[in-house]
Amino acid sequence: MSEYGALVLKDGSVFWGTPFGANTSTYGEVVFTTSMTGYQEMLTDPSFAGQIVIPTYPLIGNYGINVDSGESKQIQVSGFVVRSWCDLPSHGLSTMNLGEYLSNESIPGLSQVDTRAITRKLRTHGVMPGALAINISPDTALQKLRDQSPYENTDFVETISTKSLYQWLQKNRAGPNEESSREPRGRIAVTDYGVKYNILRILQRMGFEVVVIPASMSAEEILGLNPNGLVLSPGPGDPMKLGYLVETVQGLIGKVPILGICLGHQMIAQAFGGKTFKLKFGHRGANHPVKDIKSGRVYITAQNHGYSVDPDSLPNGLIVSQTNINDGTVEGLSHTSLPIITIQYHSEAAPGPRDNEYIFSQFIEMVESAG
Repeated sequence: MSEYGALVLKDGSVFWGTPFGANTSTYGEVVFTTSMTGYQEMLTDPSFAGQIVIPTYPLIGNYGINVDSGESKQIQVSGFVVRSWCDLPSHGLSTMNLGEYLSNESIPGLSQVDTRAITRKLRTHGVMPGALAINISPDTALQKLRDQSPYENTDFVETISTKSLYQWLQKNRAGPNEESSREPRGRIAVTDYGVKYNILRILQRMGFEVVVIPASMSAEEILGLNPNGLVLSPGPGDPMKLGYLVETVQGLIGKVPILGICLGHQMIAQAFGGKTFKLKFGHRGANHPVKDIKSGRVYITAQNHGYSVDPDSLPNGLIVSQTNINDGTVEGLSHTSLPIITIQYHSEAAPGPRDNEYIFSQFIEMVESAG
């Protein structure tokens, strides 16, 4: 095990801790998440690409790692900082502990850190770049950190998106709605901006053929697949730097029913001329309250995003359907005449409450109504 390590923030703050996982240093935007469970889903969520993630819950790793809980093919975070982690997990499906998992995928971790103090700092000053300095001095790490390209200047979507189209054929987890034997109800195309596997699982469980497409695919190529509906997936990075995706979405509007989730929601807003802005410390966790404007109902949602849609920039026809109770930011959009709905949060959960899977049912109703 490494001898010493520290989290170094760009403002010069140093938080010493005990390294675990891979014996290497790393750099990224430092963010926190308030989910109490679901650390494997967090680690493999592509929306965390380029970020050093800090769970606020103090004990991580007590149920180990299993083959069914990954939300992508690999760990996506740059680094992982915890108050404490469990090296002897207890769960019948566990195949390794958290430290082994990080080490196997060359991701460094840091424990015995005052994560509460770091969270308070990020809430006060906003998210900022940082480094996990493993066996190097904080001064050396800080100098290298200042040479790194800013998080918002990096196109992480291009890096993590699939390079070729594929059909989702993974066997669904057993459940009462399993429909693997029936003829597909239709074809749903899902863009891979940083797609989470549970989106694909849910759509397949609902009886659809699910095709995952690269972010680089043009509107003409997507329409050539003859999809009955299109899901624009979540993903990482600054949405204002993804003009090529906006152009593609503009070519799809009005041609096929669309559900936009998280980054996909932001792409829809921009395709209509809307703008986005960076939140001070983002929304990350499984306990964010969202109000549906039409019904007045409040939902508890899973979220993972650092940017939000500016409601004042939206054109006529695209209306705000849901808002965040904590800060009033936009959480959903709908179009008055086109088959388009969007949400800023994660209806597929993983981790988080499953209360919001109803969005997929609304989308499928829209798809089937469009014929």
